[in-house]
Amino acid sequence: MTHAEQQRMIRELRDYTHKLTREEEELFAMFVKRNKDDEDLDLIAQRRLTDMHERYVLRRTKKP
Repeated sequence: MTHAEQQRMIRELRDYTHKLTREEEELFAMFVKRNKDDEDLDLIAQRRLTDMHERYVLRRTKKP
């Protein structure tokens, strides 16, 4: 995962923070802090961020 993808996922997840559980909120806060410090996430954190992104951010396709 590139740094740009990491930033995009965090930016998109900010709109869904009201749906997160307490544990996910704490984890998301850690992701935001690491992103602010320009740190790359390790593999476990990348998987967790990807899972949260897939669970909460809906991808809707336009119907023709």
